[in-house]
Amino acid sequence: MSESDIYRKQGFGNSSGFGVQPALLVVDFVNGFNDPDLFGGGNIAQAIAHTAVLLAAAREAGVPVCFTRVVYAADGSDAGIFCLKAPGLKILTEDHVSSAVVDELAPAPGEYVLRKTQPSAFFGTDLIGWLVQRRVDTLIVTGATTSGCVRATVVDAMSHNFRTIVATDCVGDRALGPHDANLFDMGQKYADLMSGTEIAARFTKT
Repeated sequence: MSESDIYRKQGFGNSSGFGVQPALLVVDFVNGFNDPDLFGGGNIAQAIAHTAVLLAAAREAGVPVCFTRVVYAADGSDAGIFCLKAPGLKILTEDHVSSAVVDELAPAPGEYVLRKTQPSAFFGTDLIGWLVQRRVDTLIVTGATTSGCVRATVVDAMSHNFRTIVATDCVGDRALGPHDANLFDMGQKYADLMSGTEIAARFTKT
């Protein structure tokens, strides 16, 4: 029996579907996570390229867009356990180039740029309020890393009862093993998996 068969037999892998008001969330596609010498590598550069196409489609359709950045105080006063596990993250301060959204995805006027200090975009932020104000019921997640901040955000999105969709070619990780394993697991338990092209096609129907 294959892994997929095991999950199917136990009732996992169903679709939560696409609602009526989507929003696009771009998680931590910043310079530091696009730099293999810092926190990047793997398939992150390709995921950024695919996200640029999906972002353009979202903008054309008037879909709300939110970007996240990991941002710590310059004096390290808000660095917690996450930075004990990965001390290099402390360079991601407000004005450090590594914390800036990559040029290919530069936020447009009116798009929300959310600062966070933990893996999930929901933890200790006002993301819920931003989504509720826009009556969002479907959160489309792109970004890095698949096994880290993307996964944490996806689990929290589902936990807050948002229909959650992971854009499979628009998320990336520094290693492909964790990327593939986490995509599979999220698809079984927390989110629907769709390509950027499939998602963009749905924008025209909302």
